[in-house]
Amino acid sequence: MNIIEKIELKSIFSLLEERLVSWYEIVIKSIPNIIASIFIILIFIFLAKLARKVFSKVLPKISKNEAVTSLLDTIIYFIIILIGFFVSLEILHLDKTVTSLLAGAGVLGLALGFAFQEIASNFVSGIFIAFREPYKLGDIVQLDQHFGKITNINLRTTSITTFQGLEIIIPNKHMFTKPFTNFTTTPKRRIDIEVGVSYEDDLEKVEKVTKEALLNINEIIKDEEPEVFFKEFADSSINLVARIWIHYPENQAFLRARHKAIINIKKHYDKNGISIPFPIRTIVMDKTQ
Repeated sequence: MNIIEKIELKSIFSLLEERLVSWYEIVIKSIPNIIASIFIILIFIFLAKLARKVFSKVLPKISKNEAVTSLLDTIIYFIIILIGFFVSLEILHLDKTVTSLLAGAGVLGLALGFAFQEIASNFVSGIFIAFREPYKLGDIVQLDQHFGKITNINLRTTSITTFQGLEIIIPNKHMFTKPFTNFTTTPKRRIDIEVGVSYEDDLEKVEKVTKEALLNINEIIKDEEPEVFFKEFADSSINLVARIWIHYPENQAFLRARHKAIINIKKHYDKNGISIPFPIRTIVMDKTQ
């Protein structure tokens, strides 16, 4: 090893020694700040756990959805710890590091927002649905052509099981933004039954007999009397619509009431000589041919 190499190696070791001494001095000077930052983090961890216990008792009173309460509970926990982490960095005079982390988190959040826009939309809609509760498990709803009972609600989708036994999984975005009908939240429902009678029948008698037929249905609401309205003079009959109101705890109640109403109307018409005519077609033969 020549003299030049020895000098270079000595200068390298000397520079390294200076750096180590400098870092050692910085660490020694920073020990109070390091201890304070660790103490701050421990305090915020304790506060996060305390807040989690408090919110775990409060949130179920706001929303019955366990997934939402668990999510919010976790978010609150990590937000408090994150605040403590940033405060600790401030104590260590790492302001630039805090700024860089916040900027990086913002860019990352923006990128993820664009990449998972649809998922995020369904997720946020699920949270709003959990708090507003426009529907619950077991409710009978109709959205577009989907009609059935709510069988599952989570933060991204809602499941509707149709009365044919099919499960329809609908994104929460549609359940939150589209108009839908909740039949369960309205305790009563009207049934309209259309029927035609002969032109030879007495219409006042038809009205009376139809109302009597509809009164013999257990599901009807007693305070709502059956209504009968004649609609039109059709080709082969005079058409009317009969209306009754029923309690609507489930879809089977609607089907049973309509089933009984049709049977009762037919029986009462037969008993009172009221006919339900078939469509009549008159064929005219051209005698000139």
